[in-house]
Amino acid sequence: MTTTISVELPDSPYEVHVGRGLLSQVGGLVDLGELSRVLVVTQAPVARHHLQALVESLKAADHRVEVVEVPDGEGAKSPELLAHLWRKAASIPLTRRDVVVALGGGVVTDLAGFLAATWNRGISVVHVPTTVLAQVDAAVGGKTGINLSEGKNLVGAFHQPLSVVVDVETLTTLDERTRREGYAEVLKAGLLRDERIVTMLEDELPPMTGDVDERTVELISRSIAVKAAVVAADEREHGERAFLNLGHTVGHAVETMEGYGRWLHGEAVSAGMVAALRIGVATGQTPVELADRVEALLTTLQLPTRLPALERTELWQVLARDKKADRGVRFVLLEGLCAPVLSTPDRAVVDAVLDGLTGEAAHQEHV
Repeated sequence: MTTTISVELPDSPYEVHVGRGLLSQVGGLVDLGELSRVLVVTQAPVARHHLQALVESLKAADHRVEVVEVPDGEGAKSPELLAHLWRKAASIPLTRRDVVVALGGGVVTDLAGFLAATWNRGISVVHVPTTVLAQVDAAVGGKTGINLSEGKNLVGAFHQPLSVVVDVETLTTLDERTRREGYAEVLKAGLLRDERIVTMLEDELPPMTGDVDERTVELISRSIAVKAAVVAADEREHGERAFLNLGHTVGHAVETMEGYGRWLHGEAVSAGMVAALRIGVATGQTPVELADRVEALLTTLQLPTRLPALERTELWQVLARDKKADRGVRFVLLEGLCAPVLSTPDRAVVDAVLDGLTGEAAHQEHV
């Protein structure tokens, strides 16, 4: 059974298809136009498991397919690699009626999306996300970008996909750590807009290895529906969409300062959400019971709830460069479950909270 979730944007609406075995159906599910050339951007581990089914589906729909592989990890989201992809597009050559297909996790989605946004001033992109994090977050909403040493995703563009195809069976090939980190974004969606997601995770965790159960499918579908609704209401992040940055202010700083790849994105967001909740408690905006509840759930998910030692002068420089900074460093806090609010807390409050979250209890993978 396939679930279709609509992203109702006035100028560029599209559909997210969620189901099992959809890799072999992409060519039929998505109208790419007649005889389009397709550039598939992927990574070697993903290609090994999933590329053949996708390519066969595209070729069966009479498309000419080229494939380019990029390295794993956030380091791939670099100006140098983007330039390599531009040259690949030129060598095909891709025209304005051709299509980029992103097959992979959040890194591939961001990078291939930015390639499509910038090639010939914008061509179509289809996302085929293969991780929990990419399925529930990166592939939906049109945010694309690359990193600089000064900060994450500082260079990018909004470029909505033509369509998104989520084959949940791709999750069976993930290692446990990669599968687990995606649930930070699932929980975030629940905290912002869907209490049922939170209670589902509290009642019983989905499997982190092996087969995908119906609980996983529902959690992913619900999380996508949250993202779709928020994006439809605020495509360019002028208002409500900013709430999707819950946990990302500190989380992006951790990724930048620790070196891209040492912390996975979901791990950094997990610790960042704890920081945001504790800042909310310190400012009197967040009930301590909610902060305790979320921290306990993240602990059950075996996700980080503590931070590495971050040199303060550099930290505030990174925070000030963050895209979300606006006349001060802006945090998404929670006044209650499904009650987010934007706030610019005093630096002293933030420093005190971060001091309390720093120490030996930081995620052991990164110590």
